[in-house]
Amino acid sequence: MLYNEPDFVGVKSQLKLACEARGFCAIFFPKFHCELNFIEQCWGYSKRIYHKLPMSSKEVDLKRNVLQSLDLVPLLAICRFSTRSLRFMDAYIKGLDGKQAAWASKKYHGHQTLPETIMRDLTDAGLVSNIH
Repeated sequence: MLYNEPDFVGVKSQLKLACEARGFCAIFFPKFHCELNFIEQCWGYSKRIYHKLPMSSKEVDLKRNVLQSLDLVPLLAICRFSTRSLRFMDAYIKGLDGKQAAWASKKYHGHQTLPETIMRDLTDAGLVSNIH
């Protein structure tokens, strides 16, 4: 609640200020929205690989397994995760809710963005009662 107060809303975080001072643009995704952050999807892929590797309690083995599991995430998968995230962002920009965005992302999985006819398509699919 504190972060929604007017005197907090306009204040930049120390991390954002440090990034901007070095010429970087810091973009923060909403918490708990892993579909918007393809890095989270890459981590999930890597974790699945990691759990298939032999268990060990030795630090050297753990480090090797982590690096190996990160290296085994294919570039094609990273690109697909990125495209999927872009589709979800586009869906939310177009006013879709979570259920509609998931449906649209699955239906238009070969597209980077959703078509302008998305609201009509949702109506035809019974996911929306009227077109806005």
